[in-house]
Amino acid sequence: MNLTDKTLLITGIGGFIGLRTTEIAIAKGLKVRGLEKDTDLAKKAGKLGAEVIIGSVTDSSIAQKACQEVDIVLHTEEVAKEGGSNKEFRQVNVDGTINIAKAARNAGVKTFVHLSNALVYGFNYKNGVTEEEELKQEKNPYCQTKIEAEKALSQLNNLPDFGIIIIRAGDVYGPGSIPWIVRPISLMQQKLFAYTNEGKVVNHLYVDNLIDAIFLAIEKEQHGEIFNITDGKETSPQEYFTRVAEIAGHPAPSSLPKDEIKLFLKLRCQGQKLFRKQPDILPEAADFMSRPYPFSIDKARKLLNYQPAISLDEGMSRIQEWLKNQNE
Repeated sequence: MNLTDKTLLITGIGGFIGLRTTEIAIAKGLKVRGLEKDTDLAKKAGKLGAEVIIGSVTDSSIAQKACQEVDIVLHTEEVAKEGGSNKEFRQVNVDGTINIAKAARNAGVKTFVHLSNALVYGFNYKNGVTEEEELKQEKNPYCQTKIEAEKALSQLNNLPDFGIIIIRAGDVYGPGSIPWIVRPISLMQQKLFAYTNEGKVVNHLYVDNLIDAIFLAIEKEQHGEIFNITDGKETSPQEYFTRVAEIAGHPAPSSLPKDEIKLFLKLRCQGQKLFRKQPDILPEAADFMSRPYPFSIDKARKLLNYQPAISLDEGMSRIQEWLKNQNE
């Protein structure tokens, strides 16, 4: 597919991934429309040159409006937290996904890209897990609803009229990434950060590499396919978070057993709730940081000719520059 002059709809356009995709898509010559429920974030996307509709994928009429005269949909809107109520997650991650996919299909959209997550494999999977592996819910609402969304979308895939591509992203980092950059640095500033010593690898994925993979899948019309996407490197939590500390000017962080981190975070959450503050990090975050092995990206390398262009060194350098600009 030639992307020039195509219209791309990005749901959740005001998020970390949505905004960066907007920049890159416009540079590629696409027309970008966004769907965003947060008005402040919508303004950010508008300043980049996107047409933005205020609303959520959970609203059928808004979804139908957003999909009119669109060629490609990139669905990034989600509830992305380490824990919470199943109802909250399911409303957006499952019902909202089905809603926007059906709206896209009914509007004549040919390509629908769903941004999923490699957490559909759970927290304990075999080394080099591939796209064919059995999915594990792990009694976690995020994992559960991402799996449910994928299964529901598979029923809507209808070639050649409506093609769905699923991207299972690794640990997406870059300027503005909350879980992998912003929040760790904030906790480091408070001298409260430690990584779990039970994790063996961070399956990091620089945001531009993710977007490259998405556009490769669209251009090569890989409808009906699922792809694991990471940077393809085995980086330990110690190395990754030490690098984060270095670019932010903090000492190298220490590690603790996962149960100790969970207990600390549980007490922190209770204290924040006592003062009627929204908890900034949940105890389940320790599970999300405890990856046992890297995911296989062989399929993406083979079918998409995907080669991660931004190394960890380059990624950290870009984030360091971004941090300087934030502090000015």
